[in-house]
Amino acid sequence: MADPENAKEATTLRYAFGNVLSFFILLLIGVLAFWIRLFSVIKYESVIHEFDPYFNYRVTQFLTKNGIYDFWNWFDDRTWYPLGRVIGGTVYPGLTLTAGTIWWILNSLNIPLSVETVCVFTAPIFSAFASWATYLLTKEVKGAGAGLTAAALLAMVPSYISRSVAGSYDNEAVAIFALIFTFYLYIKTLNTGSLFYATLNALAYFYMVCSWGGYTFIINLIPMHVLLCIVTGRYSSRLYIAYAPLVVLGTLLAALVPVVGFNAVMTSEHFASFLVFIIIHVVAFVYYIKGILSPKMFKVAVTLVVSVGLVVCCAVMAILIALVASSPTKGWSGRSLSLLDPTYASKYIPIIASVSEHQPPTWPSYFMDINVLAFLVPAGIIACFLPLSDASSFVVLYIVTSVYFSGVMVRLMLVLAPAACVMSGIALSESFSVFTRSIKFQLHGLSGSSQVDSGDASSSTVVAQNDAGKAEKTEDTAKERPSKKSKKKEKGIVDKPSLKAKIERRLLVLPFEASIFAILLLVLLGAFYVVHCVWAAAEAYSAPSIVLTSYSHDGGLHVFDDFREAYAWLSHNTEVDDKVASWWDYGYQTTAMANRTVIVDNNTWNNTHIATVGTAMSSPEKAAWEIFNSLDVKYVLVVFGGLVGYPSDDINKFLWMVRIGGGVFPHIKEPDYLRDGQYRIDSQATPTMLNCLMYKLSYYRFVETDGRGFDRVRQTEIGKKNFKLTHFEEVFTTHHWMVRIYKLKPPRNRIRGKTKKPRSQKTSSTTRTKRSAATKRNPWH
Repeated sequence: MADPENAKEATTLRYAFGNVLSFFILLLIGVLAFWIRLFSVIKYESVIHEFDPYFNYRVTQFLTKNGIYDFWNWFDDRTWYPLGRVIGGTVYPGLTLTAGTIWWILNSLNIPLSVETVCVFTAPIFSAFASWATYLLTKEVKGAGAGLTAAALLAMVPSYISRSVAGSYDNEAVAIFALIFTFYLYIKTLNTGSLFYATLNALAYFYMVCSWGGYTFIINLIPMHVLLCIVTGRYSSRLYIAYAPLVVLGTLLAALVPVVGFNAVMTSEHFASFLVFIIIHVVAFVYYIKGILSPKMFKVAVTLVVSVGLVVCCAVMAILIALVASSPTKGWSGRSLSLLDPTYASKYIPIIASVSEHQPPTWPSYFMDINVLAFLVPAGIIACFLPLSDASSFVVLYIVTSVYFSGVMVRLMLVLAPAACVMSGIALSESFSVFTRSIKFQLHGLSGSSQVDSGDASSSTVVAQNDAGKAEKTEDTAKERPSKKSKKKEKGIVDKPSLKAKIERRLLVLPFEASIFAILLLVLLGAFYVVHCVWAAAEAYSAPSIVLTSYSHDGGLHVFDDFREAYAWLSHNTEVDDKVASWWDYGYQTTAMANRTVIVDNNTWNNTHIATVGTAMSSPEKAAWEIFNSLDVKYVLVVFGGLVGYPSDDINKFLWMVRIGGGVFPHIKEPDYLRDGQYRIDSQATPTMLNCLMYKLSYYRFVETDGRGFDRVRQTEIGKKNFKLTHFEEVFTTHHWMVRIYKLKPPRNRIRGKTKKPRSQKTSSTTRTKRSAATKRNPWH
């Protein structure tokens, strides 16, 4: 009796030590996830990055200053002039409320951090939370070892770093954590059948809806998995508990978010969840009557239930079709249609296609953003089928769908990153398990294999729990299994590995040298991944877009701070109620940093208003002046990179202005700006291109920089050089010519009955002018 008790105590001690070790490893992973995202602060400064984060920062400032009620009712008259924008009903409030809550808690604890500091460090903090959520998710699928590996991979994956560095205060900063945590709670509910976890899953889904429009990925992926389980005969009461409360409670909570509202039940993105909700109830009813009726009566009842179910499904489908038939897009949003049909945006919605992050990724971008994980994902998929469980089938479905969506939009590489880390963590964990078991087998022989197997039991515990209810046909057979085990324990029977199990383990044993070489290869692969991730965090994704840097041939560092220079000039040299026109990319920054009213911004909710600005930029100077003057515009801001070689300037974006403007105003035609189908700005450019406002505002006085007007971005000499502006005047150009600001000249006064002056009067006035000039030259005269 002493030996079994000692073995039990040793096992308990081993599990306790393993849990403590896992806790400290997770703590280190969280610290790693936080610190690797601080290169932007260390190398540059604590500043907000990109464009959208400046709007989120401005909204957070308003929330902390005025409170939650004023936030919900805030009408912003400094954007989309003269229309304005209702902020509370058009923004996903999750990020703002999260950062505002953190700021309020810190100030309640007498930690006086500014709102900007909290916004800068929100993304690194939640990246640590996302790593821990990845551990929990992967642990439910394949054990703690795979969970720790996946968490470490996610903490460093470049795709996630690109959207979560310090200063990247965008919705994805908290949304990726909410996405992974929602998936974890769904799998947890699926494994346990607990209504408590189902309720938490609905609340996590609600937080995801508050944070990001990508919540539609969740509400479509989970129904797909539920339908897959039903079709493959893996229905269980746990599946019903995991899905039904999510649809009911999650939809009700989602409708409470103002920006979503009735879209939670009226748009096509949500209809799949309702259809699967009906199907799972029909299947649940069939399983219920199967247990209480005889086989003969069951056939009759099934026929009736299926018939009624088909009628209900057809009725629901007819209602849904009637609701969406009146919509040109059949109830789908433009971005959703762009995902389902990659050519849709370029054909019908150029405003979506014009965004760089909505373009399809190239093959090198996969290696850049997920690196060696791209090669480990197939191995992880294979490991998920050995054995296949409800949880592993879900992550397989997750990786397949995310690979497709990431191939449509480069922005959705962010959704692929967690799935790739989960699969790669599973692959690495299973590989190390096989290789270490092979080494131990070779060192200790077959007698020690039982000890190795007992050590591996902890990593396979979760898999056994996942599969426990899948082979059960009825609840009665499920209750018989523990009774059989208890009888064996009472009789003192000790289960020994069968011959088949020994043969299977023997087949998994590799040669000693091959196992050592494979482990060294995996370690080398991991080292290469770490080096690449650190380089990406330090160099590729740490530079804020508002402050640019470059290195000269001699290694000298050049800093281009033109954007803040321009916004500071606007803030100090213009009136508070002046209106500034620019392309929509710079609207958020102008409003947040210069505190001036803009015509369009990055929200892009009104295509006609953006097309109006695009038409003005594409029109001749006089027509553009008339358009801007009708909008009460005082200043026009353009971004120009021809002097320093900055490629993301307005000249490179100009064709999108033409396309968007031409989509609303037919007199703007793209071929008028192309020479034989080519976009040119040199002497071969079309007259329409050379005389449009964007060309003139970008290249005005440009020939003075080098004497010939050589554009370093387009690598050519400009076509039209010495021209003057008649309706606009240059008021400010930054040090490196990256931002140029022009002011609209006031309209000329029209004088009726204007006649020429008499010749004698003209001569006398000329004589007086010459005499005054001579007096100024010789004050002693």
